[in-house]
Amino acid sequence: MDYQRFFEDAIDQLHAERRYRVFADLERIVGAFPRAIWRSNGEAREITVWCSNDYLGMGQHADVIAAAQKAAGAMGSGAGGTRNISGTNHPLVELELELAGLHGKEAALVFTSGFVSNEAAISTIGRLLPNCLILSDELNHASMIEGVRCSGAEKKIFRHNDVAHLESLLQQAGRERAKLIVFESVYSMDGDVAPIAAIADLAEKYNAMTYIDEVHAVGMYGAHGGGITEREGLAHRIDVIEGTLAKAFGTLGGYIAGRREVIDAVRSYAPGFIFTTALPPMIAAAATASIRHLKASQAERDAQQRQARRAKDVLSAADLPVMPSETHIVPVLVGDPELCKMASDRLLAKHGIYIQPINYPTVPRGTERLRITPTPFHDDALIDTLKDALVETWTALGIPFHGETRPAVPARSDRVVPLAVPKAGG
Repeated sequence: MDYQRFFEDAIDQLHAERRYRVFADLERIVGAFPRAIWRSNGEAREITVWCSNDYLGMGQHADVIAAAQKAAGAMGSGAGGTRNISGTNHPLVELELELAGLHGKEAALVFTSGFVSNEAAISTIGRLLPNCLILSDELNHASMIEGVRCSGAEKKIFRHNDVAHLESLLQQAGRERAKLIVFESVYSMDGDVAPIAAIADLAEKYNAMTYIDEVHAVGMYGAHGGGITEREGLAHRIDVIEGTLAKAFGTLGGYIAGRREVIDAVRSYAPGFIFTTALPPMIAAAATASIRHLKASQAERDAQQRQARRAKDVLSAADLPVMPSETHIVPVLVGDPELCKMASDRLLAKHGIYIQPINYPTVPRGTERLRITPTPFHDDALIDTLKDALVETWTALGIPFHGETRPAVPARSDRVVPLAVPKAGG
């Protein structure tokens, strides 16, 4: 059997569908964020990153770097084992206490990534609840989908943010059956927000547990960076809050927070937690420093929200097809996978601007886009430069501006003519 051929065919399929991914070789520059060195074909060039998940620039904050350096100097580079076998280092214990306090919960548990925390926690909770029914938003992240799948529990998908559809599914299940509602607070591709209060109301009415993914909101929203649940005063109504340390907090790792018994059960039963090496003390210490800073400082959140609003306004005023977004996410519609990749390549090569193309399966076919994430360090001049570069790119490649429609093209599975998108609000 020609095993190699199967892998070649799989890669050829990605190329044929215009969704083969190419990674940019980047070297971030402390003190110059969002500037970075881009290395390609033996050359190095300084560029501006416009799609980083380091939403507040905390990855370069002096306190965060100092905490990592101090911990590495005192305890070395790694944890030395799993949590059960010598890996429960003191900075990690402190980090979990800090996270529990951030969300007003009894306990927290740290994992090596946000993907692992979702997969491990959802699958374990779903397995431990007898005859559990998991109700999952149709736009949930791949890590949540994997957690639901690995749980072995029955699942039902409710239409995105559709509380009426969710209620109909809860009614069918009845009050006595174990039920887990899993959803996100901020959906990162469109920048919309879940109706958290309404979902919590339904959970109480139909006796269901709630699990919310706040990875694109922690650090960013709420008086102390506790996310949308803190901003809206709803954290106490959610059973499990999941978050990440790798976005607004600028480090690495994922976590869950909730009642002590729930967290302890996941700690005791989740293979994704039990059988993996613990987070290194230098990372744990850096994350704690970042959380503590953002609990006390509103300056980063205010500046980031201001620059996100200005970016939406400036790009929309240039008739670029900015998709509606309630949050810091600024998606700009391209609507074609090949053009999306071409736009990203042109922005990088001609303008020194890096924005990764977002294509299927991350977003539905026909909604391919550039996902822009302004930070406090993307000043007004950088936003104006971005606008000029996008206008030049859209014009050069013939990508429709706001209100324009694409000429009809032959039907292809990977090419869908998008509808005109309404101009984004603030």
